[in-house]
Amino acid sequence: MITYLFRSNLSIREIAIVFCSYLIAIVFALMLHEVAHGFAAYFAGDKTAKADGRLTLNPLKHLDPMGSLCLVLFGFGWAKPVRVNPLKFRNFKRDMAFVSLAGIFVNLLIAFFICPALMISGWLLESGNYFYVFVYYILYFSVVINISLAVFNLLPIFPLDGFNFINTFLKYENKFSQFMIKYGNIILLVLFITSAFSYLFSYVINGTIWLFAQFWGLII
Repeated sequence: MITYLFRSNLSIREIAIVFCSYLIAIVFALMLHEVAHGFAAYFAGDKTAKADGRLTLNPLKHLDPMGSLCLVLFGFGWAKPVRVNPLKFRNFKRDMAFVSLAGIFVNLLIAFFICPALMISGWLLESGNYFYVFVYYILYFSVVINISLAVFNLLPIFPLDGFNFINTFLKYENKFSQFMIKYGNIILLVLFITSAFSYLFSYVINGTIWLFAQFWGLII
């Protein structure tokens, strides 16, 4: 992320504005994703997240040191996963599926409701006022990052939410789950460095933004 910004034609002040707005947007997207998991588990009967102090909007409770460093250096990162105890769920399969999808749902919901504000905020970028430009980029990154997190976590690859959702309905120690648990991180690394995946990923993100914009365009 830092390297990309300094290779751009932006001034130092503009780089600072874009970088700060990006960090704020992604920190809150990651935080709310994990908080959603925690609250979903809490309502399902598991109070582990509450005992760990993870049902809070304090970003410091959710940031992972290595994930935060990758966030600054490479433009992607991760938060500390919320601990859950499925044995305390009232209904294992139903509640595990609910908890797995909670973060994805919240990210999509945030992007959906910020989208109309972004659609009518073009004048902020054109105003020349640095504060307004800062607000515009926070809106922009909030939409893009929340959709990106949701789409990425839908992938059925360990340790992502999509895998946890599918694994809920599979037999214990099935071959798919065993393979993913063993090689999931390697698969994710390969996807990160594959240009074809990046192209497809951006296509899905842009398509989702387009759908949201079309919906709000009928209203605004």
